[in-house]
Amino acid sequence: MSSIPDPTSEGAGFFTALFDFSFTNFVTPILVRFVYLLATVALVASWLIFVIVGFTQNVGTGLAALILGPIFVIIYLAVIRMTLEFYLSVVRMSEDIHKRLPQA
Repeated sequence: MSSIPDPTSEGAGFFTALFDFSFTNFVTPILVRFVYLLATVALVASWLIFVIVGFTQNVGTGLAALILGPIFVIIYLAVIRMTLEFYLSVVRMSEDIHKRLPQA
């Protein structure tokens, strides 16, 4: 069974990685969870606003937003997740390449 590394425990802290102008520490593994959480909250909040606004206009629009909204939320969330996973995989590949390079 392989263990999944905790990005917050890898390397330097958030502010150290953020202000590392030599780019030896990556901030992406630390930020990816936070960005995904923000995206999830923003999508759900937007859907709820669309439902409320839809019902204030008329019942049909509100029902359409209530029924179709979760489908769009899941699609957008999947796209955001895939994008964040791509970014994280590129950073992890870079970290792995740097570890394998001969040290001068």
